[in-house]
Amino acid sequence: MRRVTIFGATGSIGQNTLDLIGRDPDSYDVVALTGGQNIRQLAEDAIRFKADVAVTADPELLPDLRSALDGSGVEAAAGTEALIDAASRPADWVMSSIVGAAGLAPGLRALEQGATLALANKESMVCAGALMLQTAASHGGRILPVDSEHSAVFQALIGEDMSAVERVIITASGGAFRDWPLEELASATPEQAAQHPNWDMGQRITIDSASMFNKALELIETKEFFQIDPSKIEAVVHPESMIHALVGFRDGALMAHVGPADMRHAIGFALHYPDRKTLPVERLDLVALGQLTFRPADEARWPALRLARDVMATGGLAGAVFNAAKERALDGFIERRIGFQDIAAVVEEVLSRVSAQPGHIDAAITLDNVLQVDHLARVRADEIMNDKRG
Repeated sequence: MRRVTIFGATGSIGQNTLDLIGRDPDSYDVVALTGGQNIRQLAEDAIRFKADVAVTADPELLPDLRSALDGSGVEAAAGTEALIDAASRPADWVMSSIVGAAGLAPGLRALEQGATLALANKESMVCAGALMLQTAASHGGRILPVDSEHSAVFQALIGEDMSAVERVIITASGGAFRDWPLEELASATPEQAAQHPNWDMGQRITIDSASMFNKALELIETKEFFQIDPSKIEAVVHPESMIHALVGFRDGALMAHVGPADMRHAIGFALHYPDRKTLPVERLDLVALGQLTFRPADEARWPALRLARDVMATGGLAGAVFNAAKERALDGFIERRIGFQDIAAVVEEVLSRVSAQPGHIDAAITLDNVLQVDHLARVRADEIMNDKRG
């Protein structure tokens, strides 16, 4: 029986993971489930799967969680330290699907325990890719990608020689505004940005899709995870979201991973790796699908892609600054403090200001330094957004 922990259990990735585990419950021992403010869902799942502990990231909600778990035998906990404690509990397989930089510390702690980390939290590799890989290697842990794009690349590379890789192509749906006239983007609202044409995801990641900041993060993650030169990494818009990534080799061959827009494929691959087991996902009918289309990823529409290339060229802790600035700018857009097109402008200005201060971006990649520049970038983002409002 495999011991499993799920960080971000109440989100879409966590719920899909529990769906798969629930189809074969006798094979898994659920150690810990964590969530945010959806206490009802967290408690119901913790009770159903007989978890040892349920953790909410919000300390103010601990009384609600305790009440919901009363009499179940499931321990209740809350806050950052409780998340770290949950990651310290022995587990064989850990899903990391907390959104944002908050997922970095629990993921590192799980790797320090020698666990297999199924990584849906792309920010961990963006902020501290070298530290993640080093921690896994030092403690006998393993990182398996769960983003559909990186899972696709991982699968296409099985049995291949990395020196033969000529290019990696990451596909993007284009998000909610892929067909909007460019001049209308300035008036886009958070509600409009949160309507994804293909995927059923949370608000923040869906808006990140509309701005293509999710794809920008994935370009950086591709470089960090697979240790590929940035010049070999491409992005292309693929509205059907059926091809998740392609790997090109020096003989001209392209290996494409094709599958339905269902995160249970990537999750299931990581859950069962190195085996392939039957999954409850749609089997594609290529005749019914008819065609697959592609468009260039226009950096005038999606400046986040250009910023990602700047970050990869800079290296160091630039990824941590980029991610933190993006998170605060996204907050500002959701709160209507800034417009949709201001998100990229804020991030670019934060990168410029922090880069101008020696000892930050060029500091050693440690957890403390990541957290320090993360905080600094958020402060600078708030200053810039306040200036825009003033």
